Amino acid sequence: MSDSDAPAAGPAHSGRTAVRLLQGYLWHPADEGNETFEDFDLENYLPHELGEAHVLWDKVTPPFAFFENGEPTAGQAFYQFTVLQMYDARPSAENLNADALSASQGLGPLLDATPNGVGWQLWEDLREL
Repeated sequence: MSDSDAPAAGPAHSGRTAVRLLQGYLWHPADEGNETFEDFDLENYLPHELGEAHVLWDKVTPPFAFFENGEPTAGQAFYQFTVLQMYDARPSAENLNADALSASQGLGPLLDATPNGVGWQLWEDLREL
């Protein structure tokens, strides 16, 4: 094998670490005739930055078939969202917990301000990405 067949070296690692602080789902009725959700856009409710953390979301297929009460999820539009933060080095568990709590406290009121019929679930994750 010649050197030209060797894979190219990747970019040098910057030493920064991305840690997922929070993970969650948001859902609402997917009925096309429902005026409340016809033009529903998470851009109107969630910021892309929350302090030093970044908020990302994507529309996804419902991750489970039924809610805890037995209601099917098939009639709902689902979004998965992640709150992550970049660090120069992985912080201590105490610092990560504090950052996750801060992000949760900032995100909670925004999620509560969504229209009636929007459901959401949020939990701490603390895994490196």
